[in-house]
Amino acid sequence: MMRLRQATPADIPMLRHWDDQPHVVAAGVEAWEWEEMLSVSPSWRELLIAETESRAIGFIQIIDPELEDAHYWGDCGSGLRAIDIWIGDVRDTGRGFGTDMMRLALARCFSEKTVSAVLIDPLASNTSAHRFYRRLGFQFREQRLFGDDDCFVFELTRTEWCKGD
Repeated sequence: MMRLRQATPADIPMLRHWDDQPHVVAAGVEAWEWEEMLSVSPSWRELLIAETESRAIGFIQIIDPELEDAHYWGDCGSGLRAIDIWIGDVRDTGRGFGTDMMRLALARCFSEKTVSAVLIDPLASNTSAHRFYRRLGFQFREQRLFGDDDCFVFELTRTEWCKGD
């Protein structure tokens, strides 16, 4: 059974290892400043480790893009969440873990009644991610540059998410 737990400083070596994995790099995930990120807990962000059978398999970040301090998403208004997700070891890909992770993350997002939609921004070139998110009910909204990254923005509304229940 999959569960999500808060990431801690003890996870930093594992997270750094995952940062270097070719499938993670190919998905557009850059090395994050883990010490800095895990030293503060702003109300607008959750850093989560996905575990199955007590083994860490992936990472999820959930943010409120309206309140996020870097304003990565720009002026997007209230009632949204944005998710970053990856599986650490390539051997754990293609086994349904990503689907389980996203379902748990989406349930967490939509448990807040004020959340109307969830955003995700895979690279435009990551067609397997596009298929994955569409299977979960996400709809393509726009192609957009985030810094130098050419991304597709997908959105899952509360209405669409509730249809899948």
